[in-house]
Amino acid sequence: MAFSVGDLVLVVDNKRKRYLFSLVQDGEFHTHAGILYHNEIIEKDAGSQVKNSKDHVFIVMEPTLSDYILKMPRGAQIIYPKDHGSIITHADIFPGAKVLESGVGSGALSISLLRAIGPTGQLIGYDLREDFAEQAKRNVYRYMGDDVPWKVEVKDIYDGI
Repeated sequence: MAFSVGDLVLVVDNKRKRYLFSLVQDGEFHTHAGILYHNEIIEKDAGSQVKNSKDHVFIVMEPTLSDYILKMPRGAQIIYPKDHGSIITHADIFPGAKVLESGVGSGALSISLLRAIGPTGQLIGYDLREDFAEQAKRNVYRYMGDDVPWKVEVKDIYDGI
């Protein structure tokens, strides 16, 4: 499927350096190796090659969950993707589960939990800091859209639901 305005795109250079950004009509992405024009990516398929202003070649791809988590903006430290599967397995998270998350941080684990519980589950997250909760919301909604079964409370989890 072709990329369009608003899509997240991962571009990889010839040294395997990875960059993540959202496509904007007439947008530009600046690197040390020149400018990559968003219009050159829009309507291209994943796996295509594009050249920047200095004729350096980049491969354009759809970001995986791991790509997104490792490159997304952070306020708090994240739980890395390599640990998500173990957490989901040991906590017995399944489609339709109701899950309570203490400390949403930057939203990395929240995304994996939301994928595991699916649209019929429910995830309630708590964080003491409003700035972390807001960053987590931006990250989760950017990757998953805003129609997810997730509620975030800015308060101490020990104060109860």
